[in-house]
Amino acid sequence: MSNLQNLRIEGFKPLREIVFENLREAILDGKLEPGQRLMEIQLAEQLGVSRTPVREAIRKLELEGLVIMVPRKGAYVADVSLKDIMDVLEIRSVIEGLAASLAAERMTDEELDKLEMVCYQFKQCYQRDDIEGMIQKDIEFHDIIFTATRNAKLNSIAQSIIEQIYRFRVRYISEYNKAKELVEEHQAILEAISLRDADKAYSMAIKHIENVGNHMIETALKYDEK
Repeated sequence: MSNLQNLRIEGFKPLREIVFENLREAILDGKLEPGQRLMEIQLAEQLGVSRTPVREAIRKLELEGLVIMVPRKGAYVADVSLKDIMDVLEIRSVIEGLAASLAAERMTDEELDKLEMVCYQFKQCYQRDDIEGMIQKDIEFHDIIFTATRNAKLNSIAQSIIEQIYRFRVRYISEYNKAKELVEEHQAILEAISLRDADKAYSMAIKHIENVGNHMIETALKYDEK
């Protein structure tokens, strides 16, 4: 069982919600890995809570598809098949392309400055071989673009889609032997948006996600062979 830290209890949130959010984040971050059994007693001890909110959180995670219940065996972190990844990536490429094209038309100068800074910081993290930093800046880069679309529905759909494969981002980036391409692709998207070229932003974003997707599929196949 991965080491989880005791929760910081916020008075305005129900304990079950805090436990749910913590476990959900642990799954998405890869601290709780696909196929790992979720033991209520151990989780409760690590989080410093009783078993009841842990049990409630696990049920809610099951509804989201992040946990599966196996009869007479218990709860496990849900795995994601290669087909699942491919299906999600097909949708994500289109959504990212649309977001980039809308951002090229709607992004404010202030948001553009933030995007440029995050792009630069991503490059710095790459040069330092700072994997955690790259992951965080990659998330920020795409978040800025989606926010700039001014389309709440698109943003909501995107977050749901992206979270389904975020569990693999640590493995993906840490094993990516062409990480320099990520720097270049981010820069190409940034330049297209700064030029207010919606068509180019669309094509650069799709190319970026397709390249990311190809490597994720290769990585998933490699792990399936083990």
